[in-house]
Amino acid sequence: MILGCVCAAGFSRQGPAVATLSIFIEPMTATFGWSRTEISGAVSLGGILGALVSPLLGPFLDRNGARAVLCFAVLFTAIPLLLLSFTESLLVFYLLYCVARMNFAGPYDLGIYGSIVNWFVRKRTFVTSISTVALMAGLVVMPMIAHAVMEASDWRIAWLAVGSTVLIIGFLPTWILHVRKPEDIGQQPDGEPAIPAAARGAPDTVVAAPEPDYSRRQALATPAFWLLSLFTLLVYPVQSGISLHQAPFLIERGLDPAVAARAVSTFALLSGVAGFAFGFWPRRIGLRSALALVGFALGASCALMFTVHDAPTAYAAAGLFGIGVGGLITTLPIAWADYFGRRSFGAIRGVALSVQVAAQAAGPLLSGVLRDVTGNYDASLVSFAALGASGMLAALVAAPPRAARPR
Repeated sequence: MILGCVCAAGFSRQGPAVATLSIFIEPMTATFGWSRTEISGAVSLGGILGALVSPLLGPFLDRNGARAVLCFAVLFTAIPLLLLSFTESLLVFYLLYCVARMNFAGPYDLGIYGSIVNWFVRKRTFVTSISTVALMAGLVVMPMIAHAVMEASDWRIAWLAVGSTVLIIGFLPTWILHVRKPEDIGQQPDGEPAIPAAARGAPDTVVAAPEPDYSRRQALATPAFWLLSLFTLLVYPVQSGISLHQAPFLIERGLDPAVAARAVSTFALLSGVAGFAFGFWPRRIGLRSALALVGFALGASCALMFTVHDAPTAYAAAGLFGIGVGGLITTLPIAWADYFGRRSFGAIRGVALSVQVAAQAAGPLLSGVLRDVTGNYDASLVSFAALGASGMLAALVAAPPRAARPR
């Protein structure tokens, strides 16, 4: 039941995703004459707002659970997306989209992964991979909904369609079915029944190995926290910068808008497949190797984009990029949980998420500014390829904390 709620929320999260917004860039700039930098600025500002609220929401999540956080995130994402259909100025666009993007960047992430971390330990990697499939399914479907409605009507009706999808799919399951943590209903993580008090310590009682149990203060004192943060800082500009601009980039390369939309969906589809596959990454190989592979895929996809001049190469570059993004979305939250435990996950992840969403905010703005200054996306592709390679190196040295210190 909790996994179903998480999947519904993850699907609905993609309404304000940069890949969805990328479908709106051409028609909205044609209507209003906005530059790519102006459009990208809304993504970046929304991310900055997410970075500011995430450290505040983390302790709230630890105290009150993910239900309240997710319900807030869905409502205050769907309503601004619906109202975007009435946009008549850049200021209104910023006010509405930035609120939706703030929720995408902060509350949604904390609520989804807070649910998983609290409800699953032994099955955490598998469940995270399933949630990534749902997340990427939303990333496949949302741009397709926007494109299909745009073809039948216009971009204003498309925003109504996207906002309605977010509200219908994301809100009701979470509101009705979500529970704060397994102990509230007499269970342990992974759906196991609670161990009766009389049986605790009995010779035939199997007790799982204790998880790390770091407080936020203790986590911040470890090299592992800052190395994971460095990896995050390097790779997330690539994820967001390419995601937002891949459709207009392909159109500028002479490809049909329908091909660009299918390439975006190819990226999302491969993200889902890769996200599921990374859930089975052998623990004996280690999370560092998985994260290094993510950095390599993101950097290599940017290099491959230099060769895009037809549909097959566009789909190949989008697919490789999707492998990197899918692995990133699955593996990094698992690393934070496995390194530091679930008791203070919200507080720790809230601080780390401020780094993540700030990095996400920088990517689209960097790509948009370089595009407007140089007239093409070549400089941004070089920058993103270098960041991906650097992220691969940072991942290789991001070892777990040496010992799980009790609080």
